[in-house]
Amino acid sequence: MDDVLPDVLARGLRVVFCGSAAGGQSAAAGAYYAGPGNRFWPILHQIGLTPQRLSPVQFRDVLAHGIGLTDLAKRQAGADSQIADSAYDSPRLRRAIAHWQPRAVAFNGKRAGQLFLGTRVGYGLQREDCAGTAIFVLPSTSGAARRFWDEGPWRALAGWLQKPMAKPSELIGT
Repeated sequence: MDDVLPDVLARGLRVVFCGSAAGGQSAAAGAYYAGPGNRFWPILHQIGLTPQRLSPVQFRDVLAHGIGLTDLAKRQAGADSQIADSAYDSPRLRRAIAHWQPRAVAFNGKRAGQLFLGTRVGYGLQREDCAGTAIFVLPSTSGAARRFWDEGPWRALAGWLQKPMAKPSELIGT
């Protein structure tokens, strides 16, 4: 079985955004975050991660901005309630993060973050990392999650990404 949407990954990325699974409209369009009510593309521009607002069909262009895209469930599409628990593949994502080594992985929604970490999570930077990659959990940009929307954690991620990376010698003893 093929992936619903291809990973958009490369070395040297600032952040990889990871959803739980492609939504039905995204799968039909063959593009990430293609639902009409999804805030993903507008918020990337609003917080300064892209110089202009990209559209879903431009999803591959995020690489030019140091951004990657993936989903925790690659082979099923639909609302979270429609995705079988067995479809979520945290080991695959852990291998991809270890291989590509982005500065951060940011989960677009608590469900994806909780499934990946195996525990309840709050929004923002998590205590755990993955192969040296920082982990953020952000409010979902899905139109179905409108009542939980808060751009604050998205702005916090953008601020964190603007800070210079600590040198390994500065991390010793912290």
